[in-house]
Amino acid sequence: MAIQSAKTHTLNWDDLRIFLAVARDGRLVAAARRLGLDHTTVARRLTAFEEAVQARLVDRSPKGVTLTEAGRELMTYAERVEAEVLAAREALGDRDTRLSGTVRLATPEAFGSYLVAPNVGLLHARHPGIQLELMPESRTVSLSKREADIAVSLNRPPRGRLVAQKLTDYRLGLYASADYLASHAPLKDIATLTAHPLIWYIEELIDMPEMKYLSQIIADAHIVFRSTSIVAQQSAVASGLGLGVLHLFAAGQDGRLVRLLPESVEVTRSYWLTMHADQQHLPRVRAVADFLHEIIRRERERF
Repeated sequence: MAIQSAKTHTLNWDDLRIFLAVARDGRLVAAARRLGLDHTTVARRLTAFEEAVQARLVDRSPKGVTLTEAGRELMTYAERVEAEVLAAREALGDRDTRLSGTVRLATPEAFGSYLVAPNVGLLHARHPGIQLELMPESRTVSLSKREADIAVSLNRPPRGRLVAQKLTDYRLGLYASADYLASHAPLKDIATLTAHPLIWYIEELIDMPEMKYLSQIIADAHIVFRSTSIVAQQSAVASGLGLGVLHLFAAGQDGRLVRLLPESVEVTRSYWLTMHADQQHLPRVRAVADFLHEIIRRERERF
């Protein structure tokens, strides 16, 4: 084993907590900010920890820090300790079984904005002590770096210390506003799409390959507006600017929008619920996961 504990040193949670923050953030300043410490204190404590375990855990450079082989080995054990400490705190912290604490949830923007946010009152009514932090962003989030406690993703994550469960399939379709359709030539079939302005993503900023489906619909789209935000795209379509490929569970609830060519234009994707293996049994994390499953059950017809 690469890590050897010195005779006079006993591993403690404070040392491991600092090591984990540095490993996840990749920079001493960022880790210090996360921990609420001065970065010189973090550097000093990390150096003392390395001396105590008689192993170099990180390589330092002007660009930040990276884990050594010993650091990667320790990371596995440190995350297990972290999970047990968190579980113990939750088990002992509130004897009347009320759950409390913060849970950070990362989701694709449409899922977070149109499904989680409108229903978050259900979670609060059931567990008022849980503070939900929602990150509705169209980018990949790292659970291993603890950027979030739970992630809703568009694909099953690779094997590792992550557990995943399929939430649901969902569909996307072509939409325009009623006002737009009243003042433009009718859209008779998919071949006439090129005659209409389209609203779409900024292609080079799409972080998830599952979101690159425009080529499945039309090869030479006349795009007049781009946005990284699907909420902004839906607003632009509703304003009458042009056509857009939108989520049925969101656009179908907007009375300003009309679905077009449902037999020809439909894209199916999936939502996956993902948690880190060390956190999946934490009561507050489990409560939020159950809340997400409940949303899917309640809104099943919209998908």
